[in-house]
Amino acid sequence: MSVADALEHLLPQVGTETSVGSWLAVDQDRINRFADATGDHQWIHTDVERAQAESPFGSTVAHGYLTLSLIPGLTGLVGPDRKRFSGTRLVINYGLNRVRFPAPVPAGARVRARMLLQSVEETKNGLLVTEQVTVEIEGGAKPGCVAERLTLYLF
Repeated sequence: MSVADALEHLLPQVGTETSVGSWLAVDQDRINRFADATGDHQWIHTDVERAQAESPFGSTVAHGYLTLSLIPGLTGLVGPDRKRFSGTRLVINYGLNRVRFPAPVPAGARVRARMLLQSVEETKNGLLVTEQVTVEIEGGAKPGCVAERLTLYLF
């Protein structure tokens, strides 16, 4: 697929929800491993007994940045066989415009991503795609994360 073909495919989808991902459990082991990787061992994330007794959430909760870091996997952006467009030689995480964490993700909760295509811009060698990614918490009234993600697709 060429840049022009990809652009033709995407432009009619601007302003629409383009995908809803699969549910993923965020268990205490994942939270603990993230704490080890980042050095953030704040008790609301890692001390189950104290969180049950003292936290306003009633349990440990995932780090906001853990929830954010799950977005590439939740949206299918990563993996050797996951190319959004054939002919893409490189996909680059270009950054974020805005990130919010409206609700904590309790340990053991399941999350999934919903993607809304906001814009597509042609660049010198590809496309810059801006999407709003909402990380839903199963059964939750508010999402765990809402991020405006920029992805650069080079052809």
